Amino acid sequence: MSGARTSPFSPRVALALVLGGALAFIALLWAIGSGMSDPAPQPSGAHAQGKGLVGFAALSDYLKARDYEVSQTRTRGPHQRGGLLVLTPLHETKSADLARVIGDHRPFGPTLLIMPKWQALPFPPTARAINPKIHPGFVLLNQAAAPQWKGFHDEVSVDLSALGGAAATRTWRGASLSAPLPVPATVLSGKARDLMPLVVAGNDMRMLAGYFIDGGTYPKLDDLALAPLPQPDEDQAAEDETAAQPDPPRFPLIVVFDPDLLNNYGMGNAANAQLADQLVRAALDGSDRHVVFDLTLAGYARSQSLLELAFTPPFLAATLCLLLAAAVALWRAYHRFGPPLLAARSIAFGKRALVANAAGLLRRAKRLHLLGGPYADAARERLVKALALPARLEPHAAEAAIDRALAVRAPGEASFSDAAAALRAARRPRDMLRAAQRLNSLERILLQ
Repeated sequence: MSGARTSPFSPRVALALVLGGALAFIALLWAIGSGMSDPAPQPSGAHAQGKGLVGFAALSDYLKARDYEVSQTRTRGPHQRGGLLVLTPLHETKSADLARVIGDHRPFGPTLLIMPKWQALPFPPTARAINPKIHPGFVLLNQAAAPQWKGFHDEVSVDLSALGGAAATRTWRGASLSAPLPVPATVLSGKARDLMPLVVAGNDMRMLAGYFIDGGTYPKLDDLALAPLPQPDEDQAAEDETAAQPDPPRFPLIVVFDPDLLNNYGMGNAANAQLADQLVRAALDGSDRHVVFDLTLAGYARSQSLLELAFTPPFLAATLCLLLAAAVALWRAYHRFGPPLLAARSIAFGKRALVANAAGLLRRAKRLHLLGGPYADAARERLVKALALPARLEPHAAEAAIDRALAVRAPGEASFSDAAAALRAARRPRDMLRAAQRLNSLERILLQ
């Protein structure tokens, strides 16, 4: 029967346990950093996940069905990437936050701003027991109100009023399409000198959607415009020719004043869905079919954590290097050099071990200076016996006799008594070692 101890786990099993635990820990950190623990957006809100009348889930699903690459963001990172950014802010959104988001994205892609209008109330959880047709996310339209964003394009005047006239005239028109408005009694429209209309309603041509004329070149939107583009006069054209090189063209900013054109309420009409496709296509103008729905301005903003940044370019390269270094360290630890060393006894057997233990005790006690005298006395006694001197001689007489014997055998060497006195007087380990070596060499001369 063998007495050797064996590990209960093989190296492969131990490696699998370590790798499995490391991967599980990394997955946990990623889940926390990516926001999986954050609460999900309410289905009754006016955002891309809203299932009620004021939500925009139908618009998101429709664009996906039209082969657009649709995504949603709760951080500011995707604001500085290409593609169409769809903003659905709230009445309570701060104008500074709205301007910052638009300013961050416009150098990279077009922006579609859908203004809020309805103040809706979600159905209570017990409503489904009363009416089975009520699903989670359904809302009651309480009242309509125009947003008050002071400091954000104050030149644009927003009006909320009923659309009068006959029923045939209470429709919207744009992109060679037309359809009745869901609620003509509350129509949100805008007006500004630098706004080019894309969708109008009523006999008074209220602007329900338009884009800003800001010096950029937007040919697809110009084709959908319902008014001729303003032409600069000759003086202005001459001034532009003599001016410095203009800034690179920016991407357009499209504003949909009445959200009923594109929310779930309006997307129940096929003409509204076609209008959404026309607006998105004209905004992208042949670029990548990527559409990002923003949730930060809808009240679901989430700050980008350091862990999420670690897996986002350009920090991803450093993270991969750290993971590679950890893998190399694990591999080196798994393939160690040779078999494991056996633990030695703390106190070994034998005279040599006893001397080593005693020397270690003296070194730790810092009493090395006490060894000089006994070592010199031991050398003297050995020489007394080797030279057959009388055993009862006094120490100084014995050393004098040894000096006379040494003078006969090696006239040029120093005396034994001087070497012994130097060893007894030494205090530092180096001096003691030098004196002991000198005394040992004299002893070898006498014993030859």
